[in-house]
Amino acid sequence: MAVPSTYRPRPADIPTSPGVYRFFDQFGNVLYVGKAKNLRSRLGSYFVDLESKHFRTQTMVRTAARVDWTVVSTEVEALHLEYTWIQEFDPRFNVKYRDDKSYPWLAFTVSEEIPRVFVGRGAKKKGTKYFGPYGQAWAIRDTVDLLLRVFPMRSCTKGVFDRARRSGRPCLLGDIGKCAAPCVGRVSPEEHREITDDFMAFMGGRTGGVVGRIERAMYDASADLNFERAATLRDSLDALKKVQEKQAVVLHDGTHADVVGFAEDPTQVAVQIFHVIDGRILGERGWVADRSDDLPLTELMEQFLGQIYAADDAAIPPLILSSVEAEPAAAEVLAKRRGAKVEIRVPLRGEKRALLDTVVKNAEIALEQHKLRRATDITARNQALEEIADALGLDAPPLRIECYDISHTMGEEVVGSMVVFEDGLARNSEYRRSLIKSFEGSDDVRAIREVLTRRLRRLRASEDDALVDATTGAARRFSYAPALIVVDGGQPRVNAAAAVLEEFGLTADITLVGLAKRLEEVWLPGEEYPLILPRTSEGLYLLQRARDEAHRFALTFHRQRRGKAVVDSILDGVPGLGDVRRKALLKYFGSLRKLRRATVEEIAEVPGFGPKLAANVHAAVADSGGEAINLTTGEVTEL
Repeated sequence: MAVPSTYRPRPADIPTSPGVYRFFDQFGNVLYVGKAKNLRSRLGSYFVDLESKHFRTQTMVRTAARVDWTVVSTEVEALHLEYTWIQEFDPRFNVKYRDDKSYPWLAFTVSEEIPRVFVGRGAKKKGTKYFGPYGQAWAIRDTVDLLLRVFPMRSCTKGVFDRARRSGRPCLLGDIGKCAAPCVGRVSPEEHREITDDFMAFMGGRTGGVVGRIERAMYDASADLNFERAATLRDSLDALKKVQEKQAVVLHDGTHADVVGFAEDPTQVAVQIFHVIDGRILGERGWVADRSDDLPLTELMEQFLGQIYAADDAAIPPLILSSVEAEPAAAEVLAKRRGAKVEIRVPLRGEKRALLDTVVKNAEIALEQHKLRRATDITARNQALEEIADALGLDAPPLRIECYDISHTMGEEVVGSMVVFEDGLARNSEYRRSLIKSFEGSDDVRAIREVLTRRLRRLRASEDDALVDATTGAARRFSYAPALIVVDGGQPRVNAAAAVLEEFGLTADITLVGLAKRLEEVWLPGEEYPLILPRTSEGLYLLQRARDEAHRFALTFHRQRRGKAVVDSILDGVPGLGDVRRKALLKYFGSLRKLRRATVEEIAEVPGFGPKLAANVHAAVADSGGEAINLTTGEVTEL
């Protein structure tokens, strides 16, 4: 591994112009391609305070043996050159949006004398018109099956077509009316081309002319008493209506656009894209990619656009609706490739915003599903435990992990949480939460000490007693010591927890780490520098899940306590309102907002309440001001 100082260029040698730079390894392979408005500023940042950089960035800089750059005149040219080089060199340290599956296309071989329609996958070929891609293969196959009754064009392979032409007999599709049988001359190549054009026009969203023409033909056939022909055309209209129902209009102004939504967490980014043609969703795709560094979503958006629209035959729409702002240069590069204007913008209201919110929701769901599959994968769980053991120097994987967190608001309603992971899976039944009242203020270090002291005191008590309940035969609670304790935070919290372990004499038996959220560093007791795990590490992912779960559990309890405290402060001092009636009141209304809006008569309907007590409660909540508290969850919001 190279030492960065050996190939770091002198700042004076780096121009301040826009440009594109490449990091190479010792064998001349391109590791990373990036662009910059100011090359000197961007390249210099890679070699300053390297330890604070993302682990992947550290690895890239230390693996590289040289860096070079190319100066261009504008940022647009830099973005275009970056796109080109990423496609050419496929650098291992650039984010790559790769499909988690293969998506189907609807293809028309327009370059053939007798065009064929088929559902296929893979790379595009010249001379073929594509629609899609589509999320579900079965859905587009059903659509094609319906439309072949309306547009009976060829869908057979070349071998079947040539065999039918030689024998003079059409295949089964010709006999059942799903093919016009150009192979045996029932229609001429020109007539078959018209059928193909109508099919493509319908798939492109231009449905009005096709439907109107079929309706007129149906009425003409009926007027000529050709009822068999009219019935056939009626069935064709029914098939078109079924297809149109599947392709519901989402943008009534007939917009042709791609709608792109992002969802992210510290380690991954999910992208969902809907292809909208003439206001209808005709295809969708989704990706989940590992984040290679701490780039903002704006730059990830530019990389995404460069990859999805990189191919020469890529269908670049005139409008891209995105949940993330993009630099104007990205739109200029796409416009140059498309040969016409391309607009990239974030809609703020209306049906376009509603559709974008739907796309973002799909991206969030895809990210959650990806994380869930990863969390429940037994191979990934075993790998995570082994990576943690290797990184921390443990003799065996930590089969029981306990994670602790503190939550409060300016020192008020301080609570602690403990979550448990066994064999890499959350054990909800083992979760515990603590209310901390032994001190006032926002001293997280003291709070961690108290929560952990309570836990280890219980552990000691269970060791003194029998580990198994003599009556039920079940293991006593807190009877098992964790192999690993994780605290949410950096060095101060870790050192406080280490002092508690030392006090109970458990330093040698239980491993302790802290996970700081800012850079995802793993802190060990007494160490000056943190341990940096690879961002794509399964071990780090497991620690993050435990930390996030502890944070969620603590925050939920804190909100409940805070909401209860606010409600108690409002209802305290109401004459005649004791604990029983207070609980009945809160159960009856459910939220302080509803209680404030209630009349004296409505409050009097609560069991145990009379007109006088109802009037006292009504006066108390009316004078309490402008906060709304959900009396079940404790959520406090402004009215």
